[in-house]
Amino acid sequence: METIRTVLALASQLELPIYQLDGKSAFLNGELEEENYVEQPRGYEKKGEEDKVYRLRKALYGLKQAPRAWNSRIDRYFQQNGFQRSPSEASLYIKKGEGKDFLMVCLYVDDLIYTGTNQHMIEEFKSTMMKEFEMTDLGLMKYFLGILVKQSPGEIFISQEKYTEDMLKRFHMATCKPISTPMALNEKLQRNDGAEKIDGKLYRSLVGSLIYLTHTRPDICHSVSLISKFMNEPSKLHFAAAKRILRYLQGTKKLGLMYKKEAESKLTGFTDSGWAGSLDDRKSTSGYIFCLGSKQISWSSKKQKTVPLSSAEAEYIAATDATCEAVWLKRLIYDLQQNENGPTIIHCDNMSAIAMTKNPVFHARSKHIELRHHFIRDIVNEGLIVMEFINTDDQPADIMTKAVTREKFKKLLQIAN
Repeated sequence: METIRTVLALASQLELPIYQLDGKSAFLNGELEEENYVEQPRGYEKKGEEDKVYRLRKALYGLKQAPRAWNSRIDRYFQQNGFQRSPSEASLYIKKGEGKDFLMVCLYVDDLIYTGTNQHMIEEFKSTMMKEFEMTDLGLMKYFLGILVKQSPGEIFISQEKYTEDMLKRFHMATCKPISTPMALNEKLQRNDGAEKIDGKLYRSLVGSLIYLTHTRPDICHSVSLISKFMNEPSKLHFAAAKRILRYLQGTKKLGLMYKKEAESKLTGFTDSGWAGSLDDRKSTSGYIFCLGSKQISWSSKKQKTVPLSSAEAEYIAATDATCEAVWLKRLIYDLQQNENGPTIIHCDNMSAIAMTKNPVFHARSKHIELRHHFIRDIVNEGLIVMEFINTDDQPADIMTKAVTREKFKKLLQIAN
């Protein structure tokens, strides 16, 4: 979804309308490279040859190779018609026109969204696609993968309001009392909490629904990440934490992401960590947010794989995770025909971690850190990113790593747009 959000953010900045096509029976277009045989359909057996089988020439739904065969078919068609597949994102295709004109297409199984700077290229693409494949022209992008999209000149708003309402009804929380934050302050959950176990199937269904909602709701990313760690044996305390998120959603159903045209739209990042937040293994949490101008396009809240010995080490590991995302986003933006001039600034609220990215200081304290985490030093030395200090009170990535007060949560949401 980072690619989709980046395309939407760039489209709003360039004031480009985004269109949508939907493939009908897409998997039936796949061409098989292997020999596959099927039994004769019941009622259509050839008389006297009932024991014979058919050889498949085209893919069928239910065949393991069908998704791959369809993807290979449409990928080959795109590349034969002047498109180049992005080296950074296999589902993104770019076609260059005269001068600075271009057309970009995002493919998600059998759904396509596309936009470009030349209307003739857009119309030609639509007509050729509908001739080659059986497609439905959905016009302007309005609803994509459960996400509501509202377009106006220079503005694109995305939300999952209907999805949220349906989820609240499904889990019998449509009339619950709303609350102002998704997590209780200093809430700590653990596996063996002594509470009564609950129906794991119901819990997993709820958590899965919440995970999908994080595509447009970075404000619940950390809380959903936390409750997803207990899907094997959930307890009543875990379920209560999940229901609190639903209560928060009850009061913020209309919340979404607004992408607007701005005077400057440069990639900027924020990184933070929650030190030793897990009571089960004392591991820390890495969190980051990336924006194009003020438009949020990427975010994450993820438990670190090693136990850090200090908060500075936890921040350093989190900064490395953010750097990996920044490098990929810079390449993706370049593939989308946009040049990111100069280094990307990543804001961190720990001076010791910033110092460690620039030179091997505190060697006695950092010599044990895994080699892969020092990737950030090379990127800083190459000038691709610059680490800058930000006050903790103004750090929007703070909500990706820990529960905060209602006042701070509201303030950081405003800073993060």
